[in-house]
Amino acid sequence: MTRVLLLGGTTEAGRMARALADAGVDAVYSYAGRTEAPVAQPLPVRVGGFGGVAGLVAYLRAEGISHVIDATHPFAAQMSRNAVEGCAAAGVALIALEREPWQAGEGDRWTHVPDLAGAVAALGEAPRWVFLAIGRQNLSAFAGAPQHHYLLRLVDPPTDPLPLPRAEAVIARGPFDVAGDRALLKDHRIEVIVAKNAGGAGAEAKLVAARELGLPVVLIDRPLVPERRVARTLGEVMAWLDG
Repeated sequence: MTRVLLLGGTTEAGRMARALADAGVDAVYSYAGRTEAPVAQPLPVRVGGFGGVAGLVAYLRAEGISHVIDATHPFAAQMSRNAVEGCAAAGVALIALEREPWQAGEGDRWTHVPDLAGAVAALGEAPRWVFLAIGRQNLSAFAGAPQHHYLLRLVDPPTDPLPLPRAEAVIARGPFDVAGDRALLKDHRIEVIVAKNAGGAGAEAKLVAARELGLPVVLIDRPLVPERRVARTLGEVMAWLDG
């Protein structure tokens, strides 16, 4: 009997949840719990971590999970690693619904860096106006470069003081459009963008706006995860479930 655990928190996960619900699949949607007001889903929802690999294995067995769909953010690497290890230990089938990474096109001025430290170094010593489009989890990595002026775009208002002395937060939830992002960059006199190579359409507008304005982008490459089966579309995942 098929029972699915959908690891979510992304636009693709929301679409996957709708596809599972419409098909009448017995499934549970799991949120990490980092967003204060997550989008409502058409499936039963659980919120919070599992307690590492051991906790995930225990959950899979207790809930009778037969299939796991990892539709987490491409930078939620720890959860993806745990999913690979936990599903193997529990004998549960696993597939990742993963976005294609963004690829530079004509007119793009991208600098690829392997991690957050590389992004900090790429900004240089001279003060700059930076659109720091990386979410709230990794802001402290830039505390070592306090000379820059940072614009942050966050889903939820910060509840604690920001770890950056010169920072302003805009509260907004994607998807975003090019016209809005172009205006945002111009209004805040942004000189460079720092972003994670998340892929997908929901956050791509800032890259198109940067191209139009001739702005450089520091793009953080995706972290490595163990080898696993990967799907690019909902149809591929549904066919896998039926197989």
